[in-house]
Amino acid sequence: MRATQVLIHRKNFLQNVNLIRQKTAKDTLICVPVKADAYGHGAEHIAQIAAEAGVSYLAVATVQEGAELRNAGINMPILLLSPPNPEDADLILMLHLEPFVTCTEIIAVLAAAAKRTNLPGAVHIKIDTGMSRIGCTPEQAVHIAQAVCKSGTLRLAGTATHLAVSDSPDQKDKDFTNKQLDRFDEALSDIRSAGIDPGIVHAANSGAVILHPRAEYSMIRPGILVYGYAPDPRLSGMIPVLPVMELKTRIIETHTVLPGVPVSYGRSWTAKTETVIGVIPAGYADGLPRRLSPGLTVWIKGTSYPVVGRICMDLCMINLGAKSSIPAGTEVSVFGPAPNPVSAAKLADLLETIPYEITCGIGKRVPRNLK
Repeated sequence: MRATQVLIHRKNFLQNVNLIRQKTAKDTLICVPVKADAYGHGAEHIAQIAAEAGVSYLAVATVQEGAELRNAGINMPILLLSPPNPEDADLILMLHLEPFVTCTEIIAVLAAAAKRTNLPGAVHIKIDTGMSRIGCTPEQAVHIAQAVCKSGTLRLAGTATHLAVSDSPDQKDKDFTNKQLDRFDEALSDIRSAGIDPGIVHAANSGAVILHPRAEYSMIRPGILVYGYAPDPRLSGMIPVLPVMELKTRIIETHTVLPGVPVSYGRSWTAKTETVIGVIPAGYADGLPRRLSPGLTVWIKGTSYPVVGRICMDLCMINLGAKSSIPAGTEVSVFGPAPNPVSAAKLADLLETIPYEITCGIGKRVPRNLK
């Protein structure tokens, strides 16, 4: 097995789901997004743990992601978050995926596929209440619901929206979120007034779980929160979730460099004193951006050590100090939960980005293993 690997802390994931569940009503369903390989964590592993945690739904962004889960034996309901391509209609039904629908045209395509394949089809109406990404207008929602009911082959399994700034504690953003929810409530009222059950109603992402209890409805879709990070640093600790992903490796070589000797490409770092250098088999092809050096530290036997010189495609170098006795083969934690002080959130701060980008960026050649 390769020395560099991702460890998925199963207990942390289960604890995170439990903490989120404590924040919501007893009968509220939970949908865990596992798109983008479960935010880089490994969709198959996370799906299995999610089932163990009593999660009701999974969510993917592509039909291929759904197919991979079904091929792995995952039988939970799966929500398809992106509008389906018409050519995928038969496959969506065969995989028992539940797609977002935003117009009557795609409803007709899916209804025809359901009739052609003699397979049941379940859909969720996606309403754009202010994200300006995908979805029908609130005014169109009732007409789309009627089209689903009149299709004869499709079932309206749910109605949803997505919140643009629910993770912001700024009052103007809270006001915007409440306006989104007002529009959503109006659309739901129109659907119900037409005598149609909107199915599972869902709007709350991670930010809304923390800040907007009115967005709970009948199901929540916490994404980054289940993986151990607040969606905004200002919300950290409000639900004390723990990082699920740890990137670990081992030192594969040590050597001593003398004063004045440069390390790595570009000679961006030069030893000022006699220094022991440790080499680890992790680089930017594994998800460690070159911009992390200088700045990145790794955790070895309870001590932080800086990465020096430019991060290479497959390797990077660590300053182990002047008289280090740390041998090759020693385990290294690059980022993860405590006791390592460096998490994906810390790396995101260094890169002026978000933890999602760090975890999603871990390369496919890095194996994912449960701990």
